[in-house]
Amino acid sequence: MATSETEARNATPTIEKMPEGDTIHNAALRVGNALVGHEILEIETPHPRYRMDRWPERLAGRAVRAVDARGKHLFLRFEGDLTIHSHLRMGGKWGVYERGRRWTRGAHRAWLVIRTAGHDVVQFDGPVLELMTDSRSRFDQLLAGLGPDIVADDFDERLYLARLREDDQTRAIGEALLDQRNVAGIGNIWKSEGCFMALVDPWRRTADLTDEELLAIARAIRPEIRRSARQGGPTVTYRAETASAGAPARRPQRRPVDRDRRAGTWVYERTGLPCRVCGTPVLARGQGDDNRTTYWCVVCQS
Repeated sequence: MATSETEARNATPTIEKMPEGDTIHNAALRVGNALVGHEILEIETPHPRYRMDRWPERLAGRAVRAVDARGKHLFLRFEGDLTIHSHLRMGGKWGVYERGRRWTRGAHRAWLVIRTAGHDVVQFDGPVLELMTDSRSRFDQLLAGLGPDIVADDFDERLYLARLREDDQTRAIGEALLDQRNVAGIGNIWKSEGCFMALVDPWRRTADLTDEELLAIARAIRPEIRRSARQGGPTVTYRAETASAGAPARRPQRRPVDRDRRAGTWVYERTGLPCRVCGTPVLARGQGDDNRTTYWCVVCQS
């Protein structure tokens, strides 16, 4: 689907802040470090939705044996075949705090609190939080239908290609990458950054892309998203000190004065600012049925 530069420049992008795969994998790392191997002193479920579910009683005396993530889903696995499954959607958050340290969100927003001698682990603002058996977490229809996890060590490129080819081939690749059935863990940041780093127009139909181009997107994303998952903090794909080595090679380097709202990215949230490679203003426009904002350079990604 082609988009005119004027149309794209005048569009008002929707603001989305859904946590992506790197954020959830980093949360799993932090939560796991705080809980695995430590005695659970107390579990609370303050949200009224869980008042009658008796989670504290059902989980009493059970240690957390593992915490892991798949795409945007996080799992706390307790002894005795019980697992807490979480999806943060747009507003949720996992917080890990040393005991006595002030929480970054109000206590009235806590849905789950797990306390050890050293830490409070808190899940804020839901909205998906459920207790299930381990077997259900493996065979639940939604979870089983997820595509390969872009952050995972065992990311399967063949399955990634197969899922994209099985999908509607008239979809723009920017939209197809957000479908968690195709590839798990990619959201708006990594969709836009991955397409830019691979020099792929996010508005091209999936059918018009070669397998090599589809793989180039995944291979551009993986080292960066995995680094972000390990380190936490803001997503950083653009690093000025290594830009010459890491930038797309097809275009000459030009370094305009940065007036960045998003200093760590190539195109994401840089609407109207000069492309870091060619200097053309970065464009943004809603894409797909959910109108999720795509950012791109019309010159570099032509």
